[in-house]
Amino acid sequence: MSAVDPALLQKVDLFAELPLDELARLAAAVRRRRFPKGSVIFHETDPGLGLYVIESGRVKIVLTSEDGRQVVLTTLGPNEYFGDLALLDGEPRSAGAHALDACELLVLQRDDFLRYVESRPRILMRLIVVLCRRLRRNAWQIQDAAYRDVPARLARVLLQLADSQGQPGPDGSIHLPRLTQSDLADMVWATRESVNKWLGFYEDHGLIGRTGATITVIRPADLRKRIY
Repeated sequence: MSAVDPALLQKVDLFAELPLDELARLAAAVRRRRFPKGSVIFHETDPGLGLYVIESGRVKIVLTSEDGRQVVLTTLGPNEYFGDLALLDGEPRSAGAHALDACELLVLQRDDFLRYVESRPRILMRLIVVLCRRLRRNAWQIQDAAYRDVPARLARVLLQLADSQGQPGPDGSIHLPRLTQSDLADMVWATRESVNKWLGFYEDHGLIGRTGATITVIRPADLRKRIY
């Protein structure tokens, strides 16, 4: 498989401040892997061996109960990464990762990363910032589950998708990535029926539009008011 261009790593915020000549050494240790749509990249409790960067496709990060029910913690797209907690502690995976689309991923093993950052502590500081953001996001999710109803949780998820993976339209609307109702329900921590009901409500009130599996946020500011 072809060598990884260091410029690909520079698009990732964890490495964005590093010059290309420094990234060339890291890129030499990175390997590409392909995963078909719907495949499991790793399971919760699998050994935490390294970091994954998404070159193409989308990935969902999930928790799965003993009876097979899933909670989607987040979805990620190109130039985003996951598995970073394992870079620090080497412990088993705290969540699973599944391919929402056919994915091409860049994989960096923990040992290679640790050797690289020995002389580059600012990368570790950046990683700490990222992990702090994740803790805040998890706190928001717990708060949502405890105190907010389904329409408020749905509004937050739609806006998070708009901010992280949305494609702006010329009229101020934002086109979201395609998601099945099951995936969206797992992200909202609700049933498909309930999510579909409130999608219809927001569509009827002109806050969103739907074409097949594609959702467009038409009035983001008004949708944000539904969170509170």
